[in-house]
Amino acid sequence: MKLMIASAIHGSAYYAEKMREAYLKEKADRLILLGDLLYHGPRNDLPKNYEPKTVIEILNSLKEDILCVRGNCDSEVDQMVLDFPMLADYAVVLADEKTLYLTHGHVFNLQNQPKLKRGDYLVNGHTHVPAYEKKDDFIYLNPGSVSIPKEGSGHSYIIYEHGDFKFKEL
Repeated sequence: MKLMIASAIHGSAYYAEKMREAYLKEKADRLILLGDLLYHGPRNDLPKNYEPKTVIEILNSLKEDILCVRGNCDSEVDQMVLDFPMLADYAVVLADEKTLYLTHGHVFNLQNQPKLKRGDYLVNGHTHVPAYEKKDDFIYLNPGSVSIPKEGSGHSYIIYEHGDFKFKEL
């Protein structure tokens, strides 16, 4: 199974399109979005080409491939225009005998961990900073941000394939 994991589009039509191009080029089975799709939020500057209506079109074109969780900047109004479910606080995916606990990161995170088993993966966005950290009982992953990277990181995402995680940039 091949998965592309991305977070924090924040309404950027430019980076949403770059993400779609990367997804199609990667030929992944699913695009996992970790929230913050359409709105930039009050703490962030406007991202490049802030055009939420265009982002809606881009994401809806991939609606059958997307598995999405809700970010802190996502709302019920967003669900009215998106053709895939996006209001869940978390999702659990079993991939190649690995359990991936997917969440945005504003509710469940390193400080407020969900119920994880030894060897599970906690995968969240929210911070806009890529991370791969081995903890005592689990592994923490963050793909960073597609449109508003922080702490000098690039416009990044993760590819999961055959049990391996690879960080990539748009």
